Amino acid sequence: QVQLEESGGGLVQAGGSLRLSCAASGRTLSTFAMGWFRQAPGKEREFVAAISWSGGSIVYANSVKGRFTISRDNAKNTVYLQMNSLKPEDTARYYCAGSRDRVQPFIPNYWGQGTQVTVSS
Repeated sequence: QVQLEESGGGLVQAGGSLRLSCAASGRTLSTFAMGWFRQAPGKEREFVAAISWSGGSIVYANSVKGRFTISRDNAKNTVYLQMNSLKPEDTARYYCAGSRDRVQPFIPNYWGQGTQVTVSS
């Protein structure tokens, strides 16, 4: 069993940056593809980014491409999401997810509890 815990969310002005972290416990992340999703109030949860176990394959949603960067440190059992040039429409609860399968399509097997990101205009 894998437990995922997100951190790094908060309130930021439009144009600012945040770095989310996802720490795993219970099992090493090194064999899992990892991803980030987000869910805004009244909307469905949507895919943001994913990275393969080796870091060699990365995919992004079009809405964040060029602004967000996903990375991982398997030695620290942690995945990151660097978010730059934030927009009010990026406001959502961000969830970390792990998958025993490939990066694309990313099908989560494990979820974290999420961390709130709020971008003010």
